[in-house]
Amino acid sequence: MSTNRLIYLPLGGAGEIGMNAYVYGYGRQEKERLIVVDLGVTFPDMDGTPGVDLILPDVSWLEARRNQIEAIFITHAHEDHVGAVGHLWEKLGAPVYARAFTAHLARHKLADYGLPETVVRTASSWPEKIIAGPFEVSFVPVSHSIPESSALMLETPGGRLIHTGDFKLDKTPIVGEPFNEALWQDVAKDGVKALICDSTNVFSHPKGSSEASLGEDIGALVAGASKMVVATTFASNVARVKTLAEAGDKAGRSICLMGRAMHRMIEVALETGVLTDFPKTVSPEDAGAIPRENLMLLVTGSQGERRAASAQLAAGKFQGMELREGDLFVFSSKTIPGNEKGVIRIINQLSEKGVDVVDDSAELYHVSGHANRPDLSFMHKLVDPQMVIPMHGEHRHLRAHRKLAEDNGKRSIICVNGMMLDLSGNAPKVVEYIETGRVYLDGKVKYGALDGIVRDRVRMARNGIVSVNVVLDDEHYLLGEPWVETRGIALQGSSNAPLEDILEEDLSQYLGRAGRKTLKDDDALEEGLVKIARQSCQSETGKRPEVCVTISRLI
Repeated sequence: MSTNRLIYLPLGGAGEIGMNAYVYGYGRQEKERLIVVDLGVTFPDMDGTPGVDLILPDVSWLEARRNQIEAIFITHAHEDHVGAVGHLWEKLGAPVYARAFTAHLARHKLADYGLPETVVRTASSWPEKIIAGPFEVSFVPVSHSIPESSALMLETPGGRLIHTGDFKLDKTPIVGEPFNEALWQDVAKDGVKALICDSTNVFSHPKGSSEASLGEDIGALVAGASKMVVATTFASNVARVKTLAEAGDKAGRSICLMGRAMHRMIEVALETGVLTDFPKTVSPEDAGAIPRENLMLLVTGSQGERRAASAQLAAGKFQGMELREGDLFVFSSKTIPGNEKGVIRIINQLSEKGVDVVDDSAELYHVSGHANRPDLSFMHKLVDPQMVIPMHGEHRHLRAHRKLAEDNGKRSIICVNGMMLDLSGNAPKVVEYIETGRVYLDGKVKYGALDGIVRDRVRMARNGIVSVNVVLDDEHYLLGEPWVETRGIALQGSSNAPLEDILEEDLSQYLGRAGRKTLKDDDALEEGLVKIARQSCQSETGKRPEVCVTISRLI
């Protein structure tokens, strides 16, 4: 009996939406040859991760097995699938395979960090196979909200697996390849052991709509606008950007792209042949001279990102352009859960300017890039795998998708980040739990979620900070009085006296009571000062701030 096993291990993207990173392996236990599917990021928020720039998957488990990694495969060019390549590639060191559009963007990401672009290799689609140790990997085209998205067919000695990536069943996607049922029948004809499947829209019960269905409604909306039109969508949704631009062009408006990502995506789409044509555009500098009723801006920031073009326009000006009363602002996008506050903030700012806002609630100007519940069932039946492993979704999505798969007669299991499955048998089996987590990119440095830095920021944001300064001489006697500075906390407390004065008095009394043993011991002295400062603030303001103590000793 063979001792080899076929494993699946999500390090990100299972139990959450975003930060996708999946590992497949085949071989003897602990000696498996590995491939990685996707290296994505997720985005911080000011409530839970203030000041953080990006959140990356923790690949420590993979880094410790660097010599076992055969290759990295990227299914498509969304940031939650490719965004961590530049940050994590050095830890893994394996060649990166992607189709042309995605490969072009991956090279940019590596170049941004001074890493060799040559490690990215452009792959063709099915039936081409890439040999990666015991794996034969093929990119199988699927429709999604970005060009050249692919599922992966993984052929191994332990059986065939299909990793869907993000997908929908769209036969008229405007840009990119339509969903090809005959192709998928050919891919699955020799039998599939496991379908590892997108779960994002498992709660959406109608059949998914095609990208092509939006053109008429978007065209009518733009044609009916009397002043300037601004539209935002995901810059990566090249088909949508094209539909919006063509609607503006048909209405006699000049098109202006605003935001670096918007420019880059269209440029790459044209360079790689994904787009063969696009309406003529004008620069922001030239746009200022065009009558407002003849102008349409296509801008980044559909998710409320503070530094993107949408937020800048809502708050004031961006690249010389300014919104005015009667202008039309269109959100041709769905708000990702967790981004609602940022989007609502922009909508309210636009409302204050008298701008008319159309969002995605009418479902006339946006369609999802993910398969809805009936489409997932269709894929289950089309591929006819022995088992379905839900991925790409929060826990509730995975749970609902497992139930759907079981209703469709398939074995299934809920597998979240860090849970290793053995797929060698006729049913998935949990064999190990791996410690997983998140890594924060904070400026130029990376640190773990458990390092306490973000926790301290959150505490400071909630409770403020108190700085205490104490000077002692070489005999350990206090020189002068302690002095205090506060930030982010009320200037006066319940005593109606300045809070800093109250703190300095309470700390002076503590130091007067402290014994010589405490005054000689910096750790003991700091502990006492922190305790008194927090108690005093609690009494005066009801807050227990972070306290920073500086003890200076004269020699």
